[in-house]
Amino acid sequence: MGGNCKMNTLKTAFLLTGLTLLLVLAGDYFGGQNGMILALLFAAAMNFFSYFYSDKIALKMYSAKPVTREELPRVYQVVERMTQRIGLPMPKIYVIPSDSPNAFATGRNPQHASVAVTNGILNLLNDDELEGVLAHELGHVKNRDILTSSIAATLAGAITILARMGYWAALFGGYGGGRDRDRGGGGIGALFMLILAPIAAALIQLAVSRSREYEADATGAHITGNPYALASALEKLDAYSKRLPLAASSTNAHLFIVAPMISARDLAGLFSTHPPIAKRIERLIGRSSVFGVQDR
Repeated sequence: MGGNCKMNTLKTAFLLTGLTLLLVLAGDYFGGQNGMILALLFAAAMNFFSYFYSDKIALKMYSAKPVTREELPRVYQVVERMTQRIGLPMPKIYVIPSDSPNAFATGRNPQHASVAVTNGILNLLNDDELEGVLAHELGHVKNRDILTSSIAATLAGAITILARMGYWAALFGGYGGGRDRDRGGGGIGALFMLILAPIAAALIQLAVSRSREYEADATGAHITGNPYALASALEKLDAYSKRLPLAASSTNAHLFIVAPMISARDLAGLFSTHPPIAKRIERLIGRSSVFGVQDR
């Protein structure tokens, strides 16, 4: 499992490097260094706000209510025990009034972290499975995944903005890349870049999100020492969330432990924020199902 963690970290670094290179290439194609810097600054400004306020936005969007230790001792006891074990501050605990079983962690750093669980997940999972889910969410906090996601969003956003700027500049004769004027067909090339560059950026950004899910699974299993409990929880959550899907925004669907939007699995999962549950379970326990085919 330690090897998987290192591979996921390496994969994330590789993907972020890929996003950076794509930004550089798009900047060179459309407007040179000045165009790239302008798009990056604009995207960074938008994501700066998101980085500092995304937790409040997400919690409010799902009507999450803060709960005290007296109101939810089952969750507080588990989270307190695990945060002390791994040296994290105690996050704020919220409950989402939904029967769909799910959970997410948010916050720009461990000192400003929040963990939210739905009523559905509290009713569905046993204590060991709930501990596995909460450990997964603390894994996101420990790994500073909100920061990683924000960096990926900034780079992907800059590429998209740059592509749009370059396309309109090409249409109106203000094309920034001198080499492309000499090539001819700048408008057609810009149209292809307008379409392909943002798609490539989005795919890389989603791959970053999927890589972080694998690592949070591994971190959560390491914290509890019980990968089977998390695997069992994932299998239950996958089944029941399909029956009771959670209506979620595409802007923060990646936060949840299982994908709340079933439609996000189009195109063989290319545009999904989460890896397939069977693959996550296989990484945890060595097979794709906890209970086996005979119990399906």
